[in-house]
Amino acid sequence: MKTGIIQQSLSGFYDILADDKVYRTRARGNFRKKGQKPLVGDRVEFSEEGYLLKILPRKNALVRPLVANVDVAVVVTAVTEPEFSANLLDRQLVALAWQGVPALLYFSKTDLLTPEKYATVAKVATGYRNVGYQVWLDPQPFASTTLAQLTAELKGKVVTMMGQTGAGKSTLLNHLVPSLNLKTGEISKALKRGRHTTRTVSLLSVNGALVADTPGFSSYEDFPMTIDDLPNLFYEFKALAPQCKFRGCRHLKEPGCAVKSALEDGKIMQSRYDDYCQFHDLIINQKPNY
Repeated sequence: MKTGIIQQSLSGFYDILADDKVYRTRARGNFRKKGQKPLVGDRVEFSEEGYLLKILPRKNALVRPLVANVDVAVVVTAVTEPEFSANLLDRQLVALAWQGVPALLYFSKTDLLTPEKYATVAKVATGYRNVGYQVWLDPQPFASTTLAQLTAELKGKVVTMMGQTGAGKSTLLNHLVPSLNLKTGEISKALKRGRHTTRTVSLLSVNGALVADTPGFSSYEDFPMTIDDLPNLFYEFKALAPQCKFRGCRHLKEPGCAVKSALEDGKIMQSRYDDYCQFHDLIINQKPNY
């Protein structure tokens, strides 16, 4: 018996990376009986005869993208084509915070901006840095110093690239490792959206990291948390909560709320607070998933 990590799942076969080799396996039928589904990133036991035998305990499992045991996520966010959406970015960040996955923000397509628009995006980037996120923003999106910093940050980790369709995830990976030659898609002029060029999730070897290049999306709905959990997933709210008048403050209509005071003083981004209120209502109005 051997242990390894699932590198790719395709049509019922699982490619497992172990001892610098890739083994193709099939899962035994008992996984279906147990209601288990092996995921890319799972650490597993398998036989040399080609059967996947056991999924080892996971530390996390993302839904979008479908990948397990992630050490860090790189959220690739286009500043234009498609247009920047703080709401879509915050949806991803909340989902990652819920799973306990650290997020790095990489703003792409900055070379398409006018100096005035770049200055606006730079203010947004500063806002996320103030929250506590690591942010990469450069007038040249693939500057060598930027790529070197990102490479050093990811080395030795299981990483997922995630973001909107057309945001530039595959393009970023091609710049990190040109020999990958991943397909990239032009933006559909009619839909103002990218074309889906990545169809499956697979772990790619990228400068000492295992990186999942994952399918993009045009919308993002992943709110399994409760309204009591939500305030802790906005890190700047969590830091201020002890200063609120009431324990368990939801930062909506309560008096003596430190979060609302910080918002009025310009210390919290208005877009973050608006998204928090929207997500709160979304969670309350979610239909049960039976």
